[in-house]
Amino acid sequence: MAAITPDIEVKDIVKEEGGKIAELCYQCGTCTAVCPWNRVRSFPVRKLMHQAQLGLIDFEDDDMWTCVVCNNCVDKCPRGVKQVEIMRAFRRIIVEVGAGKIPDSLRIAIKNLSAVGNPLGEPAESRPDWAKDIDVKTYTKGTEFLYFPCCYQAYDPVHQRVAHATVDILKNADVDFGILGAELSCCGESIRKSGSESLFQNLAQNNINVFKEAGVSKILVTSPHCYHTFKEEYPELGGNFEVIHLSQYLNELIEEGRLKLTKELSKKVTYHDSCCLGRHMGIYDEPRQNLESIPGLELVEMQEIREDALCCGGCAGRIWMETKKGERFSDLRIEQAVETGASILATCCPYCKLNFDDSILSSGKDTAIEVKDIIELIQDAL
Repeated sequence: MAAITPDIEVKDIVKEEGGKIAELCYQCGTCTAVCPWNRVRSFPVRKLMHQAQLGLIDFEDDDMWTCVVCNNCVDKCPRGVKQVEIMRAFRRIIVEVGAGKIPDSLRIAIKNLSAVGNPLGEPAESRPDWAKDIDVKTYTKGTEFLYFPCCYQAYDPVHQRVAHATVDILKNADVDFGILGAELSCCGESIRKSGSESLFQNLAQNNINVFKEAGVSKILVTSPHCYHTFKEEYPELGGNFEVIHLSQYLNELIEEGRLKLTKELSKKVTYHDSCCLGRHMGIYDEPRQNLESIPGLELVEMQEIREDALCCGGCAGRIWMETKKGERFSDLRIEQAVETGASILATCCPYCKLNFDDSILSSGKDTAIEVKDIIELIQDAL
């Protein structure tokens, strides 16, 4: 067998782009074993980690774009290797250095984010239009909370229901909050995980500047992706704010008696742990406590929950890419949800809801189960 010569130059570039931690890998293969992709197709995570160690990486390989950054491999790795950072390093080299081809669907998202500040390509000036008929005040200095709905909740009619429900709940509890508008951009979380570091920094710096100029100190969010990036990544760029996911704040409002859930919801509900809120941020109990606070609601659990929950398949830019039928994690998750006997699958993530709604329609299970955000269920109980 011929000897393999490592490519030192590529190794160094991988390190510079955040992949130095690959040096810790001792090739046990745990990452490959726990990766959800290997339930539906082959995805050799261990092999990719070894390629990073050697600098022998095929940047034209479609597997550069496969990882959904669900963090299951990171949680289970006995050596503390952060495989998701290595995959992000690969993608940065492709996007920022031009070492490979960017998928067309991702290229469109990059173009939209660069041009109008959201991946949907909607006009920037339309960002606050979701609130125009429901009397939401503009955030001013001294307001307690800035409410920041994600791009889908601001622009997509289906997901606007979550933003509307949030406003209804906050008003009901007499919370002092406001919103900002066209000057804001996408939080940038998924595009960063897709390798577009410079674009992420532009989006983030814009938002940080807007927040600071407006005097924002507390940010209330209804997307786990915004929560993760505001809380964990914006401080790298000088954006230090108190960031709260609504599922956390709801418990406080209920416990203090400011939010009273009086209507009975006699439904059997199962809850899906989003990767961003769960494995990345460690929030498992609060959403369940939200649901258990609803009179009449019966919470039943799927076979894989909390740290072991199955990913929906939508993070790290995968929400903008086509996944072949038969390879969609969301199809498997819907099957698990239906097996519980629940009539509602509750989530608190717009990406999860998008994927689950699509899987329900494509599998013909629309009469068996429906997907709702926890916030919608809380609103129903007011």
